[in-house]
Amino acid sequence: MAQSMVETGQVKASKLLHNFQDISFFEIAAIIASSWILIYVIRKILPYLAARGPSQLRLYLLGAVPIIRLFVLTGAALWIIPLIFNITFQNFLVIAGGASVAIGFAFKDYVSSIIAGVVAIFEKPYRPGDWVKIDGDYGEVRSVGMRSLEIVTPADDVVTIPHDRLWSNNILNSNDGAKTLMCVVNFYLEPTHDTGVVRAVLEEVALTSAYLEYKKPVLVVIAQEPWGTHYKLKAYPFDMRDQFAFMTDMTGRGKQAIRETGSREVMVPAVPQAT
Repeated sequence: MAQSMVETGQVKASKLLHNFQDISFFEIAAIIASSWILIYVIRKILPYLAARGPSQLRLYLLGAVPIIRLFVLTGAALWIIPLIFNITFQNFLVIAGGASVAIGFAFKDYVSSIIAGVVAIFEKPYRPGDWVKIDGDYGEVRSVGMRSLEIVTPADDVVTIPHDRLWSNNILNSNDGAKTLMCVVNFYLEPTHDTGVVRAVLEEVALTSAYLEYKKPVLVVIAQEPWGTHYKLKAYPFDMRDQFAFMTDMTGRGKQAIRETGSREVMVPAVPQAT
């Protein structure tokens, strides 16, 4: 009797798939099509609303896209699996064991990127709309997929970066979900000048810029170097997409203001390369 029950259990465990005629392929196709349409609509509507809505909501709307997509894909998978597989505890162990071995050998890097993508969605080292630097590539995060993210550089190049860089690289995030970021403009002057005057005119340059976010501080940092005096003008643009126009504006008007004080700029000597 006991042996018969064991054999019956083994037969049930070995029957991983439902009978072919019992599988509703129409329902499976409908689930896949509905999920694809829903994700497509979300990827179009939320960025559209983010581009035309209040700037305060832009990053929230863009950041919702990968989260909603993850939940839609997870829900579709949980719906489809019972339609195909005969889900029992024994079958789950068989499927999980076989899948883990196959994935471990054939799709290790791909699965590593997907797992890192799930981690990135919840830990948020980057979100759509953030400005990040990864492996020397700097730009705005355009989209966050399951395997990789896309950033658009200032040169309008699109760079695709696998999520598994999370495991081995530092991620520099310039705004970390905020609607603005710090811009830094450098000036290099000969040491014989009035630092109080130069500092004041540089602050005025930032405060009179059309791109300035007035709620954020303007800071001038002065450092004395062997070759002269180094000024860093730090300020925040109203919209981080204007960061390069803002830096260009501060650089051009800053150089003019420095000349009007009678101060002279100096070339920074190149650092000798190690041999």
